[in-house]
Amino acid sequence: MSRPTGRVLTLLELLQSGGTRTVAELADRLGVQGRTVRRYVDQLIDLDVPVESVRGRYGGYRLAPGYRLPPLMLSDDEALAVLLGLLAGRRAGLTTAQRTAGETAAAKIRRVLPKHLARRLDTLLEALAFTEQPGDFDTPDAEVLLTLADAVRHRRPVAVRYTDRDGRRSERTLHAYGIVAHAGRWYVTGQDARLGEDRTFRLDRITDARALTGSFEEPSGPGPAERVLAAFATAEYRHEVTLRIHGTVGQIRARLPASVASLEECGPAEAEQWRRVELRAERLDWLPAVLASLDRPFAIERPDELRDLVAALAERLASYARGQA
Repeated sequence: MSRPTGRVLTLLELLQSGGTRTVAELADRLGVQGRTVRRYVDQLIDLDVPVESVRGRYGGYRLAPGYRLPPLMLSDDEALAVLLGLLAGRRAGLTTAQRTAGETAAAKIRRVLPKHLARRLDTLLEALAFTEQPGDFDTPDAEVLLTLADAVRHRRPVAVRYTDRDGRRSERTLHAYGIVAHAGRWYVTGQDARLGEDRTFRLDRITDARALTGSFEEPSGPGPAERVLAAFATAEYRHEVTLRIHGTVGQIRARLPASVASLEECGPAEAEQWRRVELRAERLDWLPAVLASLDRPFAIERPDELRDLVAALAERLASYARGQA
């Protein structure tokens, strides 16, 4: 590669880093005169790279949105960050319905990596281990995800087609507050305009989203993530559990996070005192071990079935401690 060509590619890399670059700054970085910078810009434009000129005291050059993606220049660290991000996102289930998109993107980047970096990346992947198996989740449609994101940003109502966990289909008008990624799934939280109530929907169960005219006011109160966690904690399940636990907010939340239980946070959070905890669960068999792991005094207000399960666990633990099979 000739030196002028290399400088043209360096110029593209500088422009891709964002913002407007002055001619003087570019000339200094490239080690050339200002007129040479202008010639290099003309070469990029001839290659259909959308470079635009910005006039004024702080003017210069910047990349403008083009009709196609220009050649992408990544440093070694940037390429490694992108590849690891694609790997982590795929394992966490935070991908779109085009499951192969992440794999093909990673393959394209790996194909152009310098040999020394490709070898180092392969070494890293061979040495890398995960404590959990890759998630196997239903993923949302990319167009649905982008439509909802645009509705959130511009506070526009959006019509969605939704299938609930029982297979019932419905059409709803949603005032979307935000999109939340939690435990390997995508969720959108907002107000169901017909019911006038806040709702949380899994994005993989939305088959169509269409922006509507009009707008709505940005809600006050908790943010989207807090709303989603609160929805999990208050969802309709088979059992309604009420406890009183003596401890600080941090001690209780260590085993019963906001996505699982609602907590009466009266008094200072760091004070050890009796606090009411409420949660809903489809099954109760996991709760006795959680309560034991808290290592805090607790009282069960309801249901009676949970008292029996805790007592049975206590008897088993006592027998194990005595060495009885």
